[in-house]
Amino acid sequence: MSDVSKRGIACAILAAAFYALNSPLSKLLLQNVSTTMMAAFLYLGAGLGMLLLSAAKRASGHPSRELRLTRKELPYTVAMVVLDIAAPISLMVGISRTSAANASLLNNFEIVATALIAWMLFHEAISRKLLIGIVLVTLSTLLLSAQDVSSFSFSAGSLFVLLACTCWGLENNCTRQLSGKDPLEIVTIKGIFSGLGSLTIALCTGEPLPAVRHILLALCLGFVAYGLSIAFYIYAQRELGAAKTSAYYAVAPFIGVTLSLILFREIPTPWFIAALLVMIAGTWFVTKADAEC
Repeated sequence: MSDVSKRGIACAILAAAFYALNSPLSKLLLQNVSTTMMAAFLYLGAGLGMLLLSAAKRASGHPSRELRLTRKELPYTVAMVVLDIAAPISLMVGISRTSAANASLLNNFEIVATALIAWMLFHEAISRKLLIGIVLVTLSTLLLSAQDVSSFSFSAGSLFVLLACTCWGLENNCTRQLSGKDPLEIVTIKGIFSGLGSLTIALCTGEPLPAVRHILLALCLGFVAYGLSIAFYIYAQRELGAAKTSAYYAVAPFIGVTLSLILFREIPTPWFIAALLVMIAGTWFVTKADAEC
């Protein structure tokens, strides 16, 4: 395995670790913040945090050597922002029309969507071992999400959740096309404009503004779980491509569940143990596939 691949894998796992903070900490904040408002401030935290980080780098006399976005990348940039607004809306509609367990299970389709779109539209190579790894990691996240398999059903709500996952899969591949450019600039644009879009939707639907302390907490969480995570995700895509990055990034649910077990002092279930074993097998296949490339 080359040093470039190792660096890409490290970035993908860091991205997953930062994003894994999102679920357990958002669960706490959602007691005081409405769902669309939460999404808005998470995105705004990512964008504003990256904007301040870029300003700090320039002020320190160490300007970025990264390439900036140009008009050539405008279609992918616009698509990235629009998809990041459309996906949460579709997810909200889906959750309102199906059970939470059903939505959780289907939400893991994003991993498959990212890899398949990368293969079909952008002609990224997917070896047999990588495909097996993606399937196993996806199965692991399904096991982690499962509360009551009997609740799984196919409905109109399910279609909206699958639409949200497909939007995120497309968005991941659009971001891949921008991965050669400055990640801080990409995340700033992505966060601010997607956040403003979600905030507009929240206000138009009558969701109340949360207390200032909850806004600040959501912004800080967004900076770490979205901003830093997306930045490292882009670095990983630069080295690995969208499909492989998606496979390594899929450890995020496992990390998130582990944090939840610690934070909420829950006892690991047989589903959790089974998911751990499948996750280890999936990671092994992905690593072996990467070594062959």
